[in-house]
Amino acid sequence: MIQEFKDFVVKGNLITLAVGFIMGLAFAALVSSFVADLIMPIIAIPFGQPDFTSMTWEINGSIIAWGSFVTNVVIFVLTALAVFFFIVKPYNTFEARQDDEDEQDDPSPSEIDLLTEIRDALNRSTD
Repeated sequence: MIQEFKDFVVKGNLITLAVGFIMGLAFAALVSSFVADLIMPIIAIPFGQPDFTSMTWEINGSIIAWGSFVTNVVIFVLTALAVFFFIVKPYNTFEARQDDEDEQDDPSPSEIDLLTEIRDALNRSTD
């Protein structure tokens, strides 16, 4: 059992997962900084403040912090956009190029070519 555990820990899958997790955390900090330090101040230009957390409604002594919710929605949408444009879109482009190169490198025979080969093999075996 100890040997199995050592094999599990040393194999590339666990290391790859750990590296991916660490890089994901680093990228999350980068995206958070991008949204908080660059995008939110631009949004603040027309409104005069970088976020909406101070906007509240008070009803019968209860404070409804709707501005905080709006700020979190804006941050979520901007983060999703950043992830889409900086990770998903480039990755999809890279994968499409790889698929195109793979198809060009190894063209598989068409159905007609395969049927022709089968026919010729059958004709040779009957002769």
